[in-house]
Parts: sequence; structure tokens; C-alpha cells
Amino acid sequence: MSSHVYLLRHGQTEWSESGRHTGRTDVPLTSEGEQQARRAGAVLARLRGTDLPPALVLSSPRERAWRTAQLAGLDAGHTEELAEWDYGDYEGLTTPQIRETVPGWTVWTHPIPNGESHGDVQKRAIGVLERAKRALPGGDVVLIGHGHFSRVLIATWLNLPPSEGVHFGLDPAGLTVLGDERGDPQVRRLNVPAWEVDE
Repeated sequence: MSSHVYLLRHGQTEWSESGRHTGRTDVPLTSEGEQQARRAGAVLARLRGTDLPPALVLSSPRERAWRTAQLAGLDAGHTEELAEWDYGDYEGLTTPQIRETVPGWTVWTHPIPNGESHGDVQKRAIGVLERAKRALPGGDVVLIGHGHFSRVLIATWLNLPPSEGVHFGLDPAGLTVLGDERGDPQVRRLNVPAWEVDE
């Protein structure tokens, strides 16, 4: 495969900085998040190493994601398939707050009342990646989204269950590159920070 799938997590928000689970809530980028998004555009250009436009650029419709795409210089279509995990009753709460009533809770190991199940999230990830794979023969694919869902995308790319997303860290505005080696799915780069390339 000469083309790759690039995952870009949105830049910093007040909620991501404080550890609050942010699914449906439309929280804007902080000023630092906006700077991260601009720098991520430069990192992405360096990683891609070509002036050819991507074959497909898709973003979550949440403001923090599409604004990151915009500031990174990407003309992205929006799709609800790239939205963050729906945290249901845990929306806006931190993990320590949730653990006050559910000891040991993590998004990777426990159910989410009135939110999405692991299976729900995996189904969306499969749909996104099928769309990406159809576009890859025409060039690179760039997907702009969120922390937990992008980690499920990585796991799904590697044919792993959603719970294995726990093993892939993604910082705000971090970039991940998915590809293959002779047909076997591969993570070529993981969580490349937005400060790695000079502006």
C-alpha cells in the first residue's frame, strides 16, 4: 500500500484538559488547541511528503474536530460516523467521579448507561475504515476525530477488539499513520505530536 490513513485527534479543549468525558457536548478548542491544530497541519504535510491532495478527508461534525481540520488546512467533509464515543450518563464526568459509584470503571472495560456499547462503537469504526479503504487506491485518507474513537479505529484497523484501544495513547492534535506491510495491517506512526515540526 503506497497510500496511508492519517488519524488526527482534535486539539485541546477545556474538557480534554480537565479529563471530562466529552462525547455529544460541543466544546470549542482553547487558544492552545487552535495553535496545536495549526502545527498539526504542518506535521501532516511533512509526514505525507506530497503536494497531492488526499483522496478523502473526513471529520467528526463536532466543532472541536472540524475546527481542527480547518486550522490544519484541510477541506473536510463531515460524518457522524467519526463522532466521539457516546458517554451517555457519564458525559461531562471524569473517571475519578465515575469511580465514586463504579469502582475500577474504564471506558474499555465497563458498560456506559444510556451510551454506546463497545459493539456500537466498533460498528461505526468498521464503517469508517471500509470507506477509507475504498478511497485509498486514489491517495491518502485523513480522518479528524476524537481520542477514544480514534483509538478504537486503530484497534479495528489491526483486527483487534475495541477494548484493545486502551493500548494506543493519543494526545490532543496528535497524528497516527495506519498502513500495512505486504498486506498485514500496521501502525506506521503513533501519536506524532503537533510540536515535532517547526512552523
